[in-house]
Amino acid sequence: MAFLAQLQQVQQRRDSLLCVGLDPEPDRFPVPWRGDAARIFDFCAAIVDATKDLVCAFKPQIAYFAAHRAEDQLEQLMAHIRRVAPDVPVILDAKRGDIGSTAAQYAREAFVRYQADAVTLSPFMGFDSIEPYLAYDGRGLILLCRTSNAGGADLQAQPLASGERLFEHIARLAAGRWNQSGRLGLVVGATFPAELARVRELAPALPLLIPGIGAQGGDVRATVQAGWRRDGPIVVSSSRAVLYAGGGDSFATAARGAARDTRDALASARAACAA
Repeated sequence: MAFLAQLQQVQQRRDSLLCVGLDPEPDRFPVPWRGDAARIFDFCAAIVDATKDLVCAFKPQIAYFAAHRAEDQLEQLMAHIRRVAPDVPVILDAKRGDIGSTAAQYAREAFVRYQADAVTLSPFMGFDSIEPYLAYDGRGLILLCRTSNAGGADLQAQPLASGERLFEHIARLAAGRWNQSGRLGLVVGATFPAELARVRELAPALPLLIPGIGAQGGDVRATVQAGWRRDGPIVVSSSRAVLYAGGGDSFATAARGAARDTRDALASARAACAA
C-alpha cells in the first residue's frame, strides 16, 4: 500500500496522530542493559510492542544505529515492526541529500535494505536529489522544510529575491511542480507554530511530519491548530519523552503510558480544531 494511503488508514483506525521516534541511546537504557549497544534491538522492539496500537507511525533515526555499528539491528527492527504492526508505516529518518548515482544508492538503502515506507530527505541540492527515490512506487519522500532547531533560521528563514523565505519556497515547490507523483511531504517543527501555519497555508494537502513536542517543548494544541486540516494529515513525532519515560524494568510500560498520554492530548487538540 502507498505510504499516504497507509498513513491515512491507520490514523483513522487508531484515532492517532502520534509517531514514536526510535532513537536508541545505550547510555540511557534500563540498568541491566545500560551501555550495551548489543541490546539496541531488544530495547526498540520492547518500545514497539508496548506502543504499536497507539501510533500512526514509527520513525527510527538511522544515526543512532549506525553510530554503534548496529545497522543489522535496524534491519531486524524493521522486520519486527512489519511482523507485529504491519499496518503501521515506518519512516526512516535519514535526512539524505545527494544527487545522481549516490542518491540512487541512498534510495536503495532506505527502500530495499531497510524496507522503509518513507524517508526524510534534504532538498537543498534541488529536485534531482529527490528524483531517484521516486523510482520506488508508493514510498513517501518527506523533505526538510522548517526544522525544529533554532539554528534552522540561519538558512531556512532567509528571504529570497522574490521576497519569500527559503522554507516557504520549499513548501511551494513540494506542493507544486516537484510533487508530480503525489508522494511528497514536509518536515516542519512544532517549535515554530507560526511557520508551521504558513507551511500549511502553502501546502494545504501535504502530509507534515512534525518533530519538536515532548523533550523539545513544542506545544501540542498550538501544533495541531497550526498544522492539522481534514485533508492535510499531520504526523507528530515524540522520541525521548516516550523512550525514556521510565528507566527501570518497567520502561516499556512507562513508554506506553507516555505514548498514550501524548496520543490522547493530540486527539483532544484535533477534536477542538474540528469543532
